[in-house]
Amino acid sequence: MGKPLLIPAKHSLDALLDALRDTPAMHSKASIQGPATALRQSRQQDRDTLYALPGDDTAAIRCGDHYQLLAIEGMIPRFVEQAPWFAGWSAVMANVSDIAAMGGRATAVVNAYWHHDPACADQVLAGIRDACRAYGLILAGGHTSQATGNPAALAVAITGMATHLLSTLHVAPGQVLALAVDLNGQWHADTPYWKAFEQVPAELLRRKLEVLPTLAEAGLLQAAKDISNAGLLGTLLMLLEPTGCGAEIDLDQLPRPADGDLLRWLQAFPSFGFLLSLNAEDWDSVQVAFTAEGISCARIGSINASARLDVCQADHVSTFWDLASTPFTGFTYPTQEP
Repeated sequence: MGKPLLIPAKHSLDALLDALRDTPAMHSKASIQGPATALRQSRQQDRDTLYALPGDDTAAIRCGDHYQLLAIEGMIPRFVEQAPWFAGWSAVMANVSDIAAMGGRATAVVNAYWHHDPACADQVLAGIRDACRAYGLILAGGHTSQATGNPAALAVAITGMATHLLSTLHVAPGQVLALAVDLNGQWHADTPYWKAFEQVPAELLRRKLEVLPTLAEAGLLQAAKDISNAGLLGTLLMLLEPTGCGAEIDLDQLPRPADGDLLRWLQAFPSFGFLLSLNAEDWDSVQVAFTAEGISCARIGSINASARLDVCQADHVSTFWDLASTPFTGFTYPTQEP
């Protein structure tokens, strides 16, 4: 687990954005460009084929009248070493969020973990089991290796189903950009992790996640992205990049903790946090649905055709990233039509 980057509270927008561009998490996402180049396919493919390719939070494979969803999360070894139970829980939680971001419902997970300490390995598995119970998942098995000299390593894969997909391929100019985040939580020590699951009944955790597939099935959302360790702006770049769109975001409209430093919040990896794109006429219904479950939901910007991510604060506007000149992950399919 890494500590969030902190700079003085009285900073300019440009200094804020400079700091955020240079975080280890942002650099790690940019390193995806290598695999993206190796995996890049011809763009002349139908939409269902593209749903199964990298770029979204999960692969989506057409199976008759629904989609099978498949994703995997690997945990940072230092995290697994220092907080084994939380690493196990987080691996499941991140996967469940990825399924929800696609408009789906998770069904089962498998895991692979290595450790040199049997007691810590037991804690990893306990975290996985506890999360599976909380989110109503089948723990279908996996692979483990426990021996002296092993690294502390963990990966968890998940499967789920969706009937109405949310996909970055649906992002288009003119859509509203919104943020839905559970602020009923706290920071995990001095890390970027915002926890809103502790002491929360399993039924409530599941109800909150259910909002996304319910809205997807009602046709009220177009795309969603689970906020990852790249923070809000890095996640937004990944929402925009597949279609080559741009966005303008207003930092003054962000829901955030009352005592939250803005720079830290922009680096946060929340246990429940999603960027959403939707049509303007659906905004009221979407906000009501999240608010009914105690989730803060705000309209924070708009999608455009610029391929730039422009950030506003007070009366200042600055470009955070220009995808046309500087790819982020490299996964882009901008020529595709529905």
